Amino acid sequence: MNLILLGAPGAGKGTQAEMLSAKLQIPTISTGNMLREAMANGSELGKQVKKVMDEGRLVDDALILSIVAQRTAQPDCVNGFILDGVPRTLAQAKALDEKGISIDHVVSIEIDDAVIEGRMTGRRVCPKCGASYHITANPPQKDNTCDLCGTEVVIRKDDAPETVRNRLAIYHQSTEVLKDYYAEQNKLRLVEGNQSIEGAFQDILRALGETV
Repeated sequence: MNLILLGAPGAGKGTQAEMLSAKLQIPTISTGNMLREAMANGSELGKQVKKVMDEGRLVDDALILSIVAQRTAQPDCVNGFILDGVPRTLAQAKALDEKGISIDHVVSIEIDDAVIEGRMTGRRVCPKCGASYHITANPPQKDNTCDLCGTEVVIRKDDAPETVRNRLAIYHQSTEVLKDYYAEQNKLRLVEGNQSIEGAFQDILRALGETV
């Protein structure tokens, strides 16, 4: 089963991808991991990626999709894979089709922007030991102080309200159009994301026709 996971930043794609990978016994393929692996294995594509990143440029669609094609051709993908982080645009989705990378189901984790903002802007991290907290779901025992090392916790730049709103706007502008594209192919499966992690996971399995 070849899957794509869609969802706004903070929707829980990474967590669900890990759980699906374990349940279905297929690898999760994330853009970031693929780029790092390509550079580490010293392939010709990896050298191109390293050159682009060393120069501070963004890796273009053609290069990313070549790496996706190379990765999905590996033996561990013979029974399927989960794509997380690609495609991000309609052009990337069409390029996957053109490269013959077939997709069986596209799961979109649906969640309101207001809920996403609450999740992400409420996150806090310890700058010293890296422990993670949330001001409502998992607050430190003492106000703004890490339970493990006593350092004052902070909000990451990525979780600042204006940054979160900007990331959501980009998502809606570029990635959400993918839902229409895959709906026309009868591959889109919508799952409610504003529930427990386990509840969302069970709904995804049902949407895929898998035993819960």
